[in-house]
Amino acid sequence: MDIASIASALISAQVGQVQLAVAAKLAKMNAEQGASVVQLLEAAKGNFDRLANVAAGIGTSLDISV
Repeated sequence: MDIASIASALISAQVGQVQLAVAAKLAKMNAEQGASVVQLLEAAKGNFDRLANVAAGIGTSLDISV
């Protein structure tokens, strides 16, 4: 192997490491977003459960005029 081939291989390896690091960061961010969505859904479910006991028709004729 000549020097240019070795240098090219080293640069390609470094680029590959950067790409793997970026992919790992994106995967971690995606997992964190998934956890946030689960927390949001759990909070919405809790709010919905509290409103389940409200009488029918509550909030259907809300006057928001000023």
